[in-house]
Amino acid sequence: MNDVIEFLPALLSGAALTVGLTIASMAIALVLGLLIALGRMSPIGPVRWAMAIYVDFIRGTPLLLQLFYIYYVLPYLGIYIPALMAGILGLSLNYAAYLSEVYRSAISAIGKGQVEAACSLGMRPTPIFILVVLPQALRIAVPPIGNYFISMFKDTALVAVISVNELMFTADQIASTTYKYLEVYTAAFVIYFIVSYPASMLVLKIEDRMKRAPAG
Repeated sequence: MNDVIEFLPALLSGAALTVGLTIASMAIALVLGLLIALGRMSPIGPVRWAMAIYVDFIRGTPLLLQLFYIYYVLPYLGIYIPALMAGILGLSLNYAAYLSEVYRSAISAIGKGQVEAACSLGMRPTPIFILVVLPQALRIAVPPIGNYFISMFKDTALVAVISVNELMFTADQIASTTYKYLEVYTAAFVIYFIVSYPASMLVLKIEDRMKRAPAG
């Protein structure tokens, strides 16, 4: 128990960085994901194809390899990115591809009748999307976005391989110097669970509330 108390502050510091890393990466991924989704639904063929290729490529390759490439390979091309920024970039680019499919599915679920009704009122395409389509699509997209947020929190453990001092990296460093693998990794396990489990319960609650809320 004394050992746990001794290295707990360092683990909590790593956990704080993990949460910050998750929030920053998800914020970027949410914006990029929407832009990619709009690109995939664009009437311009090359834009649509480029976005489709990006999504397929990202989803078809491991996140771990993407992080390695950003941090270790890009310097050979003269592009040097600090470890923390590389972690944020890798996570956001990866999750943007998945979130784009969430957005695209949610937007497609909005009935065309509502768009036609808005057009009959003289609204232009951009206001129709912003005021009519997007709010309803976000309502559909919120539960899966919440699940991806939780998944990203756990996937931040992968950025330990590029030396970002988050929770998993901190646990590895402590365990390798103290040889108290059971205590250190158990404490890290508990911290991940303490953060992710309440978040998953919150997502379920939001999803249930949205299912029971009246449409429109």
